[in-house]
Amino acid sequence: MVEEVPVETGWVEPALREEFRGLGLRATLVTARTGRSPRELKVRLRHLSDRIHGMRVVNLRREPVASAYRVFFRQIGIDPDEHKPPGEAAMLERLRAGRFTSRDLLEDALTVAVVETGVAVRAFDADRLQGTLGLRIARRGEYLAGDRVDLPDGAIVVADERRPIGLVFGDTGSAAAVGQGTRRITLCVVRVPGIPEISVEEALWTAAGILTADSKPA
Repeated sequence: MVEEVPVETGWVEPALREEFRGLGLRATLVTARTGRSPRELKVRLRHLSDRIHGMRVVNLRREPVASAYRVFFRQIGIDPDEHKPPGEAAMLERLRAGRFTSRDLLEDALTVAVVETGVAVRAFDADRLQGTLGLRIARRGEYLAGDRVDLPDGAIVVADERRPIGLVFGDTGSAAAVGQGTRRITLCVVRVPGIPEISVEEALWTAAGILTADSKPA
């Protein structure tokens, strides 16, 4: 059973809200750190690997969540056949590698969340953020937190109240990324139009539950 955690609603710049009705951002905060995945999580990844096969991947784009991602990608100028949406990318990597490979606790938690729900979860170091997260269009001359590479004109970014911290479906700024020193993690989901709210919440609950499992009393 997925344990519910509080989910906050982020802000969306008015221009984006007007252009993409239903676009939103949801986030939750967990006290957790990354590191080696426990045995139970590795077993869960193996079981997920056994459930994914070629026909499932072929038919994935017809499913409502995957279809919503593909539509939104096209709307923002990303070819979903060239740059796969998160769920498709994860499952194609499973076919390529033969299984879901365990990397670390955080990456494995995000993999489980996207494979089980179809919804991509992002992670940031909560103690490097300022205020509430939201979505906006990058301003001229801006760059991702910690990186001195200018953002593309018109790029949609995840931002805190001070600076962009990640492209909407792309890189995370190095100054906001989860590292070995991270003790609190902000998990967030960019809710694209057409994705049910319950799917967004389930993805956040799944990732949060995995990350905090070791800190729960036996």
